[in-house]
Amino acid sequence: MNASSRTSHSPAETERFGEALAPALARGDLVALVGELGAGKTRFVTGLACALGCGARVRSPSFAIVNEYHGRLLLLHLDLYRLAAADTETLGLEEYLERGALVVEWGDRLPARHLAEALVLSFAGDGETRVVTASAAGGRGRALLEEWIRAAGTPRLEGTW
Repeated sequence: MNASSRTSHSPAETERFGEALAPALARGDLVALVGELGAGKTRFVTGLACALGCGARVRSPSFAIVNEYHGRLLLLHLDLYRLAAADTETLGLEEYLERGALVVEWGDRLPARHLAEALVLSFAGDGETRVVTASAAGGRGRALLEEWIRAAGTPRLEGTW
């Protein structure tokens, strides 16, 4: 299994997709979010943060580059929108991964060596409807993909799982 898609019909449903993945996250995990402005990436992170017990309001880190949310696990939320792909080499991603789980908006700008171990979530759609496709090449990303698929059967979730 290399990919799995889910359809969201509301921002709240997109947040629930993040909530579903949160229990599987561990320190050192990398989740790359890909999609246009307004595609639902930050909404997904809001759900992750909520399920991890982070009390802070999630905001897009477009200008700060990274926001930290403390809960069961340190959630590091990066946004690479304002950076060129070459600039990501100097961000200290390894140090972030040692500290917590790393979720990166505009994750397609990450170095290939990081994407090889990441769970990649691609967001597409218009209006309220979004399709979120999860994929992974291998390693820990593959394990997170399997958890994403397994979460599809979780009865507490609503929507089009």
